Amino acid sequence: MPPAETLRTLARAARGTTRDAFRVWLTLVKVMVPIIIVVKVLTELDLVRYLALPLSPIMGLVGLPADLGLSWATSMLVNIYSGLFVYAGLLPGMEQLSVAQVTTFATMTLIAHNVLVEGRIAQQCGLNMTTQIVLRFGGALLCGMLMRAFFDATGYLSEPATMLWAPREAPATLAAWAWNEARNLISVFGIVLVLMALMRVLDAAGITRLLNACLRPVLRLMGIGDNAATITIVGLSLGIAYGGGLIVHEVQGGKVPPRDVFSAMSLMGLSHALIEDTLLMALIGAHLGGTLWARLLFSMVVVMLLIRLYDRLRPTPLPTTTTGPASTANSASMSA
Repeated sequence: MPPAETLRTLARAARGTTRDAFRVWLTLVKVMVPIIIVVKVLTELDLVRYLALPLSPIMGLVGLPADLGLSWATSMLVNIYSGLFVYAGLLPGMEQLSVAQVTTFATMTLIAHNVLVEGRIAQQCGLNMTTQIVLRFGGALLCGMLMRAFFDATGYLSEPATMLWAPREAPATLAAWAWNEARNLISVFGIVLVLMALMRVLDAAGITRLLNACLRPVLRLMGIGDNAATITIVGLSLGIAYGGGLIVHEVQGGKVPPRDVFSAMSLMGLSHALIEDTLLMALIGAHLGGTLWARLLFSMVVVMLLIRLYDRLRPTPLPTTTTGPASTANSASMSA
């Protein structure tokens, strides 16, 4: 191919990728901005504290101080960083936490955080938002109870935890908050653009097919087909906003069937941003054995069970009972 034609082909591909990335980003913005504003209002009115009250007794089920319910509620309604800011403020007034306790709390936070925004993203993919939020909250609670039982039985990670990092303080003024959120949204567009370009390069190079072939046995157990495999890996490694945004794009193009959407988004809901968020929790004293490996294993088992339940409950299409020339012709062609 002549160099000029190659350049024109690359330019068309770049324009197409940018256009698709902008559409995905715009969908995410429409989802995220209203939720961000509502959460900001709740925070400014100090209503999160009251919404956290029901979580105080739940903390006892997982062997954690009741006060940590406020930190977990903040993480669920706002984001991880805000939750950790509350966590850092609560620490001086609590007894010394063990590594096991911090690991349990961190794992629960990683499973269920920012559920309003990410639940809306799941809704844009065609899933029920309430179901996804209940899945994440219930999954976090169940995982926390299992971890507590394991740590109590074994005495593992009973040493005192050490916090190596303190979260930065939230913006003091409304203007600073708005500018910070705007920068976050702009950065989302940049990441989505890079991811979409990378996926197209991987597709063209045949790497996507190779990657899917390697992961197919594991992903198939969780009901995730080839069309959603690569996107699921993106969500697991980078986050549900990016993986979910790409799935929105694929769903709108009719490339991902509902079963794959359900299994992929459920897995991403329970385990996502495995790199960044896991390292963040290590800085507050959590152990990787819980925040990474136990969380991932728990998520895979839960999704495998969920997809089997999904298959059982999914209605089967009724057989066609129409009689007449058309049905007779179809029967003849099928017999042939």
